[in-house]
Amino acid sequence: MKTAQGHLTYCTNIHAGESWGDHFAALKQHLPEIKKAVCPDKSFGVGLRLSNVASIELEKEEKLEEFQGWLQVHDCYVFTMNGFPYGGFHHEVVKDGVHAPDWTTGDRVVYTIRLARILAALLPQGMEGGISTSPLSYRHWHPTDAEKQLAFERATDNLLEVVKSLVQLKEQTGKVIHIDLEPEPDGLLECGAEFLEWYWQYLLPRGGCFLMEQFRCSKTEAERMLREHVQLCYDICHFAIEYENHEAIVQQLQQQGIRIGKIQISAALKAALNGDAQERAAVIDAFRQFNEPVYLHQLVARTKDGALKRYADLPDALKEAGDSSVCEWRAHYHVPLFVEGFGVLKATRADIEEVLGLQQRKPFTAHLEIETYTWEVLPEELKLPLQQSISRELDWVLQTLNRSNH
Repeated sequence: MKTAQGHLTYCTNIHAGESWGDHFAALKQHLPEIKKAVCPDKSFGVGLRLSNVASIELEKEEKLEEFQGWLQVHDCYVFTMNGFPYGGFHHEVVKDGVHAPDWTTGDRVVYTIRLARILAALLPQGMEGGISTSPLSYRHWHPTDAEKQLAFERATDNLLEVVKSLVQLKEQTGKVIHIDLEPEPDGLLECGAEFLEWYWQYLLPRGGCFLMEQFRCSKTEAERMLREHVQLCYDICHFAIEYENHEAIVQQLQQQGIRIGKIQISAALKAALNGDAQERAAVIDAFRQFNEPVYLHQLVARTKDGALKRYADLPDALKEAGDSSVCEWRAHYHVPLFVEGFGVLKATRADIEEVLGLQQRKPFTAHLEIETYTWEVLPEELKLPLQQSISRELDWVLQTLNRSNH
């Protein structure tokens, strides 16, 4: 829905169904009721997630026309897409496979260009569209410096093929679509600083040469295209796990003329480990209750001297739970926004409130998307009916934005 702070929605990766038929059935089941609960008198924005298989199916003319008609009847519109998970995302082990195929592959290029074509067909006139995507690759797949550099080069060159298509799509349709890279722990781009470093060291130099050659344009025009079509997806959960200074990174991006295409509104788990042995044991045991086998739950520990220790998954951190130098744990989980605490564990809700406060005072993006996708793997006592959960999250964000206004 359109708010004073931008278009707000939730990501439909929460709904199971990897084929378009199954996913469309889930949208039909849930979207009208959520719209009725949250904005009965306003158009409702959709954050669409399509697997590769679903995107191939939806691009067929009759399927796309059917979906367009359904959106019109139910007063809904699509303005953003999640192009990070390529394959299955429910009822199977995902873990680091969520990055595959990564940006070093042609499959990722073909998939993302297809998403862009679909989004251009669905996007209302006069509105920009965004597609969030992987932070190029998974860091642990490239263990040496030489392998990392090669991955950066290949991934950047492949991303530039998508930029070329987006420039052409704008010429053909008049619609601007940007790819929003989403740093996350253990991604090839892990944090704000690494995103900025990549932007200046790889994207602009390689992209400038590539676009100047492809479009016979000036260096200034090539850089303008890159800044328009390659932006940052600011996932609050991911940046909170990295202990980022939100105001500082937003200011850096603005000062350097790099745009934020989307805020993904999401919460991580955190807990202090400063207590006595009994209190620490209670915290570790509480984290253990959230250990499940489907998704990666990267954990970043902060030591008493301020250093950060990174663990690829929650079980790795649990093995070193006795490390007395550590004073805090933050884990990748995307827990419900409206829950402040889970016993001795807390959510990084203050980070969400801070970022939404920055957005309210001086908007830096037009797209706001809630991304809580762990409902199926949460402990039983935290599970609620799905439509109720989504509606509560949307209401909580609206209330938080209104509080920030006072």
